[in-house]
Amino acid sequence: MTESAFVFAIDDEQAIGILHAAAQPARLGVLVVVGGPQYRAGSHRQFLLLARAVAARGISTLRFDYRGMGDSEGAARDFEAVSVDIRAAMDALCARCALDGVVIWGLCDAASAALIYAHTDPRVAGLVLLNPWVHSQASEAKVRLKSYYLGRLRSREFWRKLLRFDVDWSDTFGSLARYVRDAVARPAPPGDDSALHFIERMRRGWSALRKPVLLLLSGDDLTAAEFRQLAGTDPAWRSLLEREDVTRITIEAANHTFARAEWRAAVEQYTCDWLDELHQRLGGRQS
Repeated sequence: MTESAFVFAIDDEQAIGILHAAAQPARLGVLVVVGGPQYRAGSHRQFLLLARAVAARGISTLRFDYRGMGDSEGAARDFEAVSVDIRAAMDALCARCALDGVVIWGLCDAASAALIYAHTDPRVAGLVLLNPWVHSQASEAKVRLKSYYLGRLRSREFWRKLLRFDVDWSDTFGSLARYVRDAVARPAPPGDDSALHFIERMRRGWSALRKPVLLLLSGDDLTAAEFRQLAGTDPAWRSLLEREDVTRITIEAANHTFARAEWRAAVEQYTCDWLDELHQRLGGRQS
């Protein structure tokens, strides 16, 4: 395995990529898309370590910085507006490796960006999605009511503190009322496609994508809980997760960024095993 940095163009600006080239590369590659206010190394060096693990299994992997992040030029941009960046990175990876397909791997809003983008590019062979970002006021309110307030209201100790005035009545029930209001609020009706909420763009993108998906969710994470809430209550999303080509795994106790070594190792193992199976289904061809 070799690691090399290079510069590639996104429109008229320069971006930085790190290619982890396998010694005997498969015809399947991986593009790591960065989520949140991160650059190509990732929290706790997760993206770096993942790319090395994947390349060690024979699958070349590219990490890169969006424009406006890390060492890439340009203005920072929201995850809803990075499709041009992802396509340019796909071009750069495919120009350097002989590939039959590329899997996009993304955490948080990078997973959301991948779902918005993937169906537009026939080179995409599959997706690995970790804790996709589907945040809204309503979804956060429902999760907090279920995971926090319901437990507090069932706790005898809470009521004892409340009756002893050890708890601020106005603050506690004021917050509860706000979350109830947000939870039952009706979403605004969608306009034309260009004005669709990003969650609907994600759903439509996944619906149009007929490729395998590995979905990894943390057991102790608000973002993952919001995604489970959406998938459990929205029939359209539920039907997507019920597809035969979707593999869904929860890593219990893991936080949002899989901060512990054992959680990161689990992500690497699940990713590599799934990629091996996908590569075999695609023919297992070597260059």
